[in-house]
Amino acid sequence: MTYVVTDNCIACKYTDCVEVCPVDCFYEGENMLVIHPDECIDCGVCEPECPADAIRPDTEPDMEPWVEFNRKYSLAWPVIITRKDPMPEAEARDGETGKLEKYFSEAPGEGG
Repeated sequence: MTYVVTDNCIACKYTDCVEVCPVDCFYEGENMLVIHPDECIDCGVCEPECPADAIRPDTEPDMEPWVEFNRKYSLAWPVIITRKDPMPEAEARDGETGKLEKYFSEAPGEGG
């Protein structure tokens, strides 16, 4: 099992999760985070820290595309280990549907 970040992180990018991760397996894109599925040790401490409920175990139904999505972008984006402020529109976008199609950016974040 591994944990993955899903589309509810897009345009929110809360980073509460990165501070509790014992193995620093979060990677930062311009407007979301991902988890490297091969680095994740399945401890689960990040899941309850996410205000947007965007972190899910890969054992839930239909998570395989998100595992591959997280793998792809964790190889392209910089690691993030320090909490940052969420995106300005985070509260308004939390729970919005269709965020992958509407807002996702492949651009890397700053990391840190």
